[in-house]
Amino acid sequence: MISRYIKSVAVLTTEKPNNTKIGAVVLGGDYQGLGVVRSLGRHGVPVCVVDDEHSISRFSKYTTKVATVLDVRDEHSLVTSLKELCQKLGLEGWVLYPTRDEQVAAFSRNRSELSRFFRVPTPDWESVQWAWDKRNTYRRASELGIPIPRTLYPQDVEQLAELDSVSPPFAIKPAIKEHFIYATKAKAWCANTHGELRTLFQKASELVGPGEVMVQEVIPGGGAQQFSYCAFFRDGEAVGSMTARRRRQHPLQFGRASTYVEAVDAPVIEELSKQFLRAINYYGLVEVEYKLDPRDNQYKLLDVNARTWGYHSIGRNVGVDFSYMLYSDQVGIPVTPSRAIPGASWVRMTTDIPAALMAYLGKDLDLSTYVRSLRNCSVDAVFSREDPMPGLAEILLVPYLALKRGF
Repeated sequence: MISRYIKSVAVLTTEKPNNTKIGAVVLGGDYQGLGVVRSLGRHGVPVCVVDDEHSISRFSKYTTKVATVLDVRDEHSLVTSLKELCQKLGLEGWVLYPTRDEQVAAFSRNRSELSRFFRVPTPDWESVQWAWDKRNTYRRASELGIPIPRTLYPQDVEQLAELDSVSPPFAIKPAIKEHFIYATKAKAWCANTHGELRTLFQKASELVGPGEVMVQEVIPGGGAQQFSYCAFFRDGEAVGSMTARRRRQHPLQFGRASTYVEAVDAPVIEELSKQFLRAINYYGLVEVEYKLDPRDNQYKLLDVNARTWGYHSIGRNVGVDFSYMLYSDQVGIPVTPSRAIPGASWVRMTTDIPAALMAYLGKDLDLSTYVRSLRNCSVDAVFSREDPMPGLAEILLVPYLALKRGF
């Protein structure tokens, strides 16, 4: 009898399953999960996509199996579903790929139990806790001398008085973003006056609870100053790495996801990131986000994502196939160290078009620059001639995605 946690299961291949090949389980079938599916599928790795909503990865020619479960966000439900799917679909020893932070937390906190069924590349909680909670992230960064934006952790509205002498705007953001983003579909809120700060702080506190709302200075500038360090990190070193500039994001301010990214050379954030990752004994795929502050010319750490990130599929075009590197390491295939070649770019057209339109209306982007960026683009997040069906599916799912999670 199928558990109440599993809604449906489908086997998509018409070929005889290769039971001797270790496969991968991808949690979340949107464009980020699709990047993992394609990366592994091109190497002949069977892939099972697990999700709780309609997603595009199920239509990829590289997807072998699909399972729809009750909830991929709730820790208990997710862990229970995975254990049952393992037995039902024969996924013993397959490699788990989370695509959301709450999945990372669930795998990390249940790593010992899940390791009886799967290969779990997600590190122990002793490492993950420094990425999961931004209060931990900023504390460790400060201890290491890594620049961060000025941040206040008020317990109540009265403590906002500490900012009376500071000029707005301010960012109101959660220490643990999953407690906020699903309720608001926003990564952060912007307060342009002290009065608005008090109003939005109170509203945010009611959503996520007191003590979990941070107030942060807004670093001036747009996409030209947004950078990231991306890596497959192991034993204190980057086996594969890339530095990138996140030119455009959606929404434009406090974007939930990048829409146009280019691989660049940024050695400063590479060294800062290595320092941080070594300090927390990190293993696996990771993206560390920064913004270059034009006021003091410092790269300031904003976020650490202990998983694949939205534009990781650019890796294949810059010589660093991140998802397959992790898979290889997990199954004992030697991994050749590699570093990204600057110059390639990545776009997700579905969200980049509205992001570019808003930037154009705000006079932050001119049409010729936008067209030129697309001409130089190397990778599309979804649309692919070799695997066209996910792109067609995403067009049809646009209304659903907009209502479900604002893309």
